[in-house]
Amino acid sequence: MAVPYDFRFDCGRICLDLMATAGGAPAAGERLTGPAPLAAWLTGAGLVPPGAPLDAVDAGWVARFRALRELLGRVVRAEVRGRAAAADLALLNAAAEGAAPPAVRAVRGPDGALAGALAAPPDCAGLLAAVARDAVALLTDPAARGRLRQCAGDGCPLVYLDTSRGRRRRWCSSEVCGNRARVARHRRRTAGIP
Repeated sequence: MAVPYDFRFDCGRICLDLMATAGGAPAAGERLTGPAPLAAWLTGAGLVPPGAPLDAVDAGWVARFRALRELLGRVVRAEVRGRAAAADLALLNAAAEGAAPPAVRAVRGPDGALAGALAAPPDCAGLLAAVARDAVALLTDPAARGRLRQCAGDGCPLVYLDTSRGRRRRWCSSEVCGNRARVARHRRRTAGIP
């Protein structure tokens, strides 16, 4: 039986989805609690195809992905507000240069349909580099960078890419933070509070 993991994949980029594993909406906690959740995130985020061998994922991988997530949080949030520290940018660049991401090749499945498969088992440095390269690409693309938003939800730390028409999205998720804001507004209105 598969263990369900609570991951967000609606932030618009892999690097932002990794940041969301630290906890999104208020009361959400650490989601990369061990090797199995990290393996599930790697597959769900599309860094490795379904069924890829992830036997090597261990506590060391978890620690390294958490460290990259913390670095991404500092860099991306600082860039949303203005400018990231040079030392953090150097660390991000070093992570992006770390190793080649795993090569994916097209193979025929038992049903004859094409599916992705890794040419070799993935290594941690290559997967970290893929996420770091996604962040570098995001931050160096003026159009994409201009669509970065901090969620307006009360206490929500998530950053997302606003791809809405008119670029007026306010929340990381209309169903979570947006709904909380609407409920709070309704309660204030019914209580006579402006």
